[in-house]
Amino acid sequence: MRIVVTGRHVNVTAEVREYAEEKAGKLVRFYDRIREIEVVLDHESDLFTAEFIVRADGKHTFVASETGPDTFVLIDVIVDKLGRQLNKHKEKNRNHKHDGKHELGAE
Repeated sequence: MRIVVTGRHVNVTAEVREYAEEKAGKLVRFYDRIREIEVVLDHESDLFTAEFIVRADGKHTFVASETGPDTFVLIDVIVDKLGRQLNKHKEKNRNHKHDGKHELGAE
């Protein structure tokens, strides 16, 4: 899995980069077929915008973004959002394959 952290109109400090990489690496717990995570940090006036783009197997892409004054809080909120998206995707695929029609004794 590849993690890319970039900044638009802002220099990404080593501390923020390490924090973003650490949190992005935890997304594999929710869905193990992630190929790449792109983290984009932006700064306009007094607010920061953070966006995570997660590319998984096939053509599945998951995106979450948030705007606020603290970069670390933004990263935490985005990881929570993506965790829910990835869980929903995984459960949707799992339930589709096993719809319960072939239970024992259902004849």
